[in-house]
Amino acid sequence: MRRVAWAIVTVAVALLIALGVAWASLALWYRLPAPAFGRGVAAGLFALFGAFTITALFGPWRFKAFLTFAAVFGLILVWWNTLKPVEEAAWAPDVARQVTGEFNGDMLTLTNVRDFDWRSKTDFTERWATRTYDLRKLRTLDMFMSYWAGPEMAHVIFSFGFEDGTQLPWSIEVRRRVGGAFSPLADLFKSNPLVIIAADERDVVGVRSNFRGEDVQLYRLAATPDRARALLREYVSQANELAKTPRFYNSITTNCTTTVVKMARLVGDALPFDWRLIVNGYLPDYAYDHGALDTSVPLSALKAAAHIDQRARDDGLSANFSKAIRVGVPSPLAPEGP
Repeated sequence: MRRVAWAIVTVAVALLIALGVAWASLALWYRLPAPAFGRGVAAGLFALFGAFTITALFGPWRFKAFLTFAAVFGLILVWWNTLKPVEEAAWAPDVARQVTGEFNGDMLTLTNVRDFDWRSKTDFTERWATRTYDLRKLRTLDMFMSYWAGPEMAHVIFSFGFEDGTQLPWSIEVRRRVGGAFSPLADLFKSNPLVIIAADERDVVGVRSNFRGEDVQLYRLAATPDRARALLREYVSQANELAKTPRFYNSITTNCTTTVVKMARLVGDALPFDWRLIVNGYLPDYAYDHGALDTSVPLSALKAAAHIDQRARDDGLSANFSKAIRVGVPSPLAPEGP
């Protein structure tokens, strides 16, 4: 029995080392400050070192091999924790500026609100604006799902609606460099900073529906004005903090969904953990199950009405864009109170 137990422990340790080797090899490949050849050599050598350690676990040198591996892996962790996001770089124009906000009572003034005029996904007129919003006139909260990789994964945008028809969408994105692209794997390894964008819907939603070919869906949330105001204040707080202290984007832990979930929990919303918060293409199902959508309508009907791409293309990114894309989308009556 002792031999069996020892064998089980050895196999478990071997699996943990294998996971550590996979992580560290990718970390060296993506983040070691060296040319591609040097990064490849470093990642390959560490993978071979890990394979040797796993083999040695089943021989007489198991303890020395394990301790040596632990020491080298510890050095990699020390190096990893020294990595900080860069503040200045040749950022892509659409993520070049971080929005910031200032409150004066119920009046919110935002600086660097994005208002690009898109003619294609690469041709645009760049505009950044300073705008003021009266939070007493905030009425609605909507959720856009922009599917870019099948039904499992989507980019999530929350949009705050005011009584005069103004919409203020917020998008949490990868701050990529000129010529760079989003990579779910690379962005697990401190490859790019996080950026919070406030924009016009005809910009941040329209570029996805009209030019990037993404499947954009709109869901209107059953949020009270008080809840919406609290969440908007938290968006501004997080944006201001990010402007002072950059953070890395992470495809799993710090992305367009998990960041909003953290903010919502900070303002008192009970959002229990669910696998659909990670595989976020199913976020509408999660929202429906927790009463955040109009549950008087079947979810299948909400999903059928949610597709806005054709209405967006028909509108052509006009000044009437926000109103046009909401035609036919069920809007729940928000409950009273907080």
